[in-house]
Amino acid sequence: MQKQKITFPNHNGESLSGLLESPASPVGYALFAHCFTCGKSLTSASQISRALVDKGIAVLRFDFTGLGNSEGDFANSNFSSNVDDLLAAANYLSQHFQAPALLIGHSLGGTAVLVAASKLEYVRCVATLGAPAEPEHVLKQFGANTEEIREQGVADVKLGGRDFTIKKQFLDDVETFRLQQSSRQHNKALLILHSPLDTVVSVNQAELLYSASRHPKSFISLDSADHLLTNKEDARYAAGCIAAWAERYLPSSETIGGKNDANVAKGEVLVAMSEGDFLCRIQSATHQWWSDEPLSVGGSDKGPTPYEQLLAALGACTSMTLRLYARRKKWHLDRLAIRLRHSREHLEDCENCIAGNNLADLIQCDIEVEGNLSSEDTARLLEIAQLCPVHKTLHNHIDIRTRLV
Repeated sequence: MQKQKITFPNHNGESLSGLLESPASPVGYALFAHCFTCGKSLTSASQISRALVDKGIAVLRFDFTGLGNSEGDFANSNFSSNVDDLLAAANYLSQHFQAPALLIGHSLGGTAVLVAASKLEYVRCVATLGAPAEPEHVLKQFGANTEEIREQGVADVKLGGRDFTIKKQFLDDVETFRLQQSSRQHNKALLILHSPLDTVVSVNQAELLYSASRHPKSFISLDSADHLLTNKEDARYAAGCIAAWAERYLPSSETIGGKNDANVAKGEVLVAMSEGDFLCRIQSATHQWWSDEPLSVGGSDKGPTPYEQLLAALGACTSMTLRLYARRKKWHLDRLAIRLRHSREHLEDCENCIAGNNLADLIQCDIEVEGNLSSEDTARLLEIAQLCPVHKTLHNHIDIRTRLV
């Protein structure tokens, strides 16, 4: 699993702090929204992210405005700003990586992802955990402070053992949303996870949300879990359920930037432009990866350079060929490592000149091998290394036919 700290601006230009966790070749991207006053480091968030990464899905979780490491004043935020933060996060993923096909939200974050999903055409499925059917349900957590907020315009409220400043604009905002009325218009697959023992958000809220939603929709009981899924076993169970359910709605080769550029056939490779001048997303029939240039030449260094991938192809093919040959000979290789470098050399006599310059490409391939091998065995391995298919291809005359389609 690769972890990358990222920042992106909200609708006010304030910097929000996020963590992107991803496998080597993501099949899709997901966006996670934490519960009210929580943060991206919540146990359920980290467990769900890891489970989805194991399924090949990259996950972005972030701190809402004024929480965690994000900028802004929490007192000036509200449910609408949380939705705006989600839209900003989705836009960041779309521009820099890939549009999220899956949204996940915990508690009020679950209600927020339902609203955000209705505004994002590329979202295919939504999962909620302990989410209220209406945003105003959160007002029950304010208790007697609710009237003080209405009368004084502001009050300090203790939530989860911490003090938060809540303004009247927050109350006014959540009371304007009527999620149940718009749920029937959603065309996203919905998974509702809720505990019957949840004392913060009653399981009755899950029933209301389920009844108001269109199919396809599913409900999973989290049995004895508490609202925050503080028990890691409960969090892992929820994570596994979401990951297994999402596989039905996320294809093996996800769309690029929210648009389906093409279906990639077996044996074919698709290279599509991404951000900046150099970043490319590369797709085969079953895998995805990046290619980029280093920061020193204006790239973003989010993937290997084209020449590094060329060296990797030769090195990987050489390794596979040597291991296959050693297995047939019943030779035991304790270690096999191949180090490759590319350069260009000036030659006095060069038949294939580039722009009049006497240049020739040189790939230095150093093979390190350990095992119970004789000098004759290692000499034979050196000969076999030069017979690998990619090595032969690079030595052949390659006819590259390029056309506009």
